[in-house]
Amino acid sequence: MKEKELSELTDQELLERKKKQKSNKLINAVLVGFCAGVIVYGIANKGITIFTFMLLVMGAWAFMRWKKTDEALDNELKSRNLSNK
Repeated sequence: MKEKELSELTDQELLERKKKQKSNKLINAVLVGFCAGVIVYGIANKGITIFTFMLLVMGAWAFMRWKKTDEALDNELKSRNLSNK
């Protein structure tokens, strides 16, 4: 999510995104857990391969992106003095 995009949203739209953010955290946790399981399974069966590193890099990239998006939304909510429920 871009800062420019967030600043153009209304207060109500921001609060709706915050609600969606909470449910998305569960989905993200499941995806990261699935990737971790695939990595462990792959290492146990075939050892460390390029596939293992690809999953690690993709997981790290996704985690960083989710975190950055969450922080941007939280910062915009704080700047507008909206409740952070």
